[in-house]
Amino acid sequence: MSSTVQASVSPVRAHICLALLVLLGFSLGCSEFSVIGIESDLAADLNVSLATAGQLISLFALPYAVMTPVLALSCGRFKRYSLLLVYCLIFCAGNIISALATSFSVLLVSRILVGSVSGALLAVGLTFIPELTTPEKSSWALSLVYASYSVAMVVATSAGKFIADVANWHVFMYGVLALAILTCALCLWFLPRQGATDEPATFREQACLFKEPQVIAAMLIFVFGEGSVYTFYGYVTPYLETILGMDTIAASTTLMAYGAVTFISNLAGGWIDSRFSVRALIVTFLAQAAVLIGLWAVGGAAVPALVLIFALALLMYLASVPCVSLFMHAARTRHPKALTLASSLEPMSFNVGISFGTAVGGAVVTASGLSMLGLVGGALSVLAAATAGVTAMLARKHA
Repeated sequence: MSSTVQASVSPVRAHICLALLVLLGFSLGCSEFSVIGIESDLAADLNVSLATAGQLISLFALPYAVMTPVLALSCGRFKRYSLLLVYCLIFCAGNIISALATSFSVLLVSRILVGSVSGALLAVGLTFIPELTTPEKSSWALSLVYASYSVAMVVATSAGKFIADVANWHVFMYGVLALAILTCALCLWFLPRQGATDEPATFREQACLFKEPQVIAAMLIFVFGEGSVYTFYGYVTPYLETILGMDTIAASTTLMAYGAVTFISNLAGGWIDSRFSVRALIVTFLAQAAVLIGLWAVGGAAVPALVLIFALALLMYLASVPCVSLFMHAARTRHPKALTLASSLEPMSFNVGISFGTAVGGAVVTASGLSMLGLVGGALSVLAAATAGVTAMLARKHA
């Protein structure tokens, strides 16, 4: 830990701040994944089709992907804590609207609003990590923040489904809102007011990061890789209920177990990065293609389908840490004023993949039904494997 940080933040407070950043990731994840477990309930209650309800996922992810780099590039002249305050206020306001929404259009607007600032809020939060811990522990802290998204997936999908069935979906949204307000209040109270990233950075000083070809290629990994997963996962609740014939408790339990496995996936991504770097993702995405095509092949056979679903969960987040490391290495070594932008590229690219995947999935559901999601997702995973190969070659060339 740097002497500047040591002088301003005590070790105890530094650990509290790191814990709060993990909680922030969890809260952001709960907001993002809140509609996945209750998608069928929302479609029925708001009188829209399942494919239309899927827009609550894709039209959250799209502004997330667009606004995250836009805000990073355009707000470089503002103090970090000021940005944290503004983003927290907008994030909480959007969740208030979600909880109170009584029509699909209002709920959709709230999702767009929350999506617009979620990536920027995460990116600002991640810039505190190097100032709160040693370089040796920064990667582990980063992995924990991303892993909190996996825990959020467990809570948001399984608890959301259960609460919507025993009460209604508004009750669950109020819970997500309460978590958002508590988390933001604690972060604003404890996180340092000043830090190393407060130095102004111009648009040009940050945008030069996009001149790195390996950075662009790694961003495309998320478009095809996570897009392939969310072609299926964006409609996992109706898949479990319709194709596999599960009731509410069985579907909620499956979603909870799925999220627990994705927690392992996040941590395993750090191990893969430290030993094999981004080149390991070629094998990862080929395996993912086999799993998704397998889900199409087994149809409604519950046991093999569940085995494949949990295999997909294990593969789901293996790409995150290797790609984040590539982004941060390019910024740290050649474009030091682009660190905030670099920290925003993973959530931005990830949500482009989510938006792309759920849009493709919606089209597949409308045209061919839920049973075809795995086949289309598998084809996208093959494209992701090819993209990972190109990225690995570019990373070696520009090392």
